[in-house]
Amino acid sequence: MTAFASGERATPWGTLGCELRAVNHRYLELAVRMPDELRALEPLLRERTAARLSRGKADLTLRLRNGEGGGALELNEAALDRLAALASSLEARFPRLNTGLAELLQVPGVLQARAVDPDAMQAAALALLDAVLDDFVAAREREGGKLRAAIAERVDGIARIAGEVRELVPRIREGQRARLEARLAELPQPLDPGRLEQELVLALQKLDIDEELDRLDSHIEEIGRVLAQREPVGRRLDFLLQEFNREANTLGSKSVDRRTSQAAVELKVLIDQIREQVQNIE
Repeated sequence: MTAFASGERATPWGTLGCELRAVNHRYLELAVRMPDELRALEPLLRERTAARLSRGKADLTLRLRNGEGGGALELNEAALDRLAALASSLEARFPRLNTGLAELLQVPGVLQARAVDPDAMQAAALALLDAVLDDFVAAREREGGKLRAAIAERVDGIARIAGEVRELVPRIREGQRARLEARLAELPQPLDPGRLEQELVLALQKLDIDEELDRLDSHIEEIGRVLAQREPVGRRLDFLLQEFNREANTLGSKSVDRRTSQAAVELKVLIDQIREQVQNIE
């Protein structure tokens, strides 16, 4: 399911930024990007993300941006002490030697990056990720509500078509029986009444679609139950659509009437439309 969320959090070492975006994918495929100084956090970030997402091709990006004015830098007191001692020892030889602040700060080792506290950084990164995941999941749930409504509308269409076909079945059977009786009556040698009835029963059994309609009703009930669940249901819906498609194909293959043939086509159109939506569901 497509979604995006981002956030920032101020830390003593700079501004920590996090972005999470995902597009549709059958399974969870997570790519993580982060600076080298945060690389040790990657396993924890992957674990925390996988606990909230089960499908999607997701990109997780973590950035650490220094604050304005070099907020992530600090003076190296030990280096300054060494420079001060050296200046004292040279003062007698070079009494007029002056060093400006800018020159002093350019001496290698005087300024250094502020050391990162691993525990504090981990806590900040995980707190930020949790906030981003909350926003991300909320965005997915909003989209999921729209998808649920679209799927439910098409499932209602399948139920309507199945109901219409069920009402047609008795008339189709009577018409088929009449046609079979007329054809058998044209035979040069009339059949035994018992044999005639047996042939009629066998022919009508081959055209019987009650079982397919019953299974469609069962699948319709099940898909309604699945859509009401809160946990990921994408794979379950994939399986149900295979069953829906199987019944529609059988209905079409058994059809001897233009109306049921058209109904089978309409069923497959609705099933394909649902399948397209299901690809977006976790």
